[in-house]
Amino acid sequence: MRFRKLKQQTKTQDKKTTKAHYAPYPLKIKALITDMFMIYAPILYITTYLVLNGKDEFQNSQIAPLIAVTLYGLIYALLLSKMGQTPGKKAYSLKVVDSNNGGNISFLRALLRFIIFLFSATIVLGLLLPLYRKDKKSLHDILCRTVEIKLNDE
Repeated sequence: MRFRKLKQQTKTQDKKTTKAHYAPYPLKIKALITDMFMIYAPILYITTYLVLNGKDEFQNSQIAPLIAVTLYGLIYALLLSKMGQTPGKKAYSLKVVDSNNGGNISFLRALLRFIIFLFSATIVLGLLLPLYRKDKKSLHDILCRTVEIKLNDE
């Protein structure tokens, strides 16, 4: 009986000692730019030229950019909640996980993370925060209790 308890204690200690490899900030930026080109640019193109009648009508519209950003946020949140990765994050072997248990986050939490990202990008402070933290967390990661990790290339 004691041997089983000892064996269970060593297994839980081994799980605690595994350390996550936090994603480097340059890779996060590259993944964001890749996502902008792979997801957001086609949304803008479709909104501008297929839904509306060109760039002049898009520029004069106040709701078209809001619809495009909303659609991008919904797609982004859906991808994060289902796979933990967007195409840009997958290209650079990054994954967004729950900082408590390491699992995927819910759709609503991913959507909240995107909304907070928009806010933190406008004040720039949230995007510069990873440069001063050991765990490389941005403001939206801190508030949503998520972490962006670098997956092992095996």
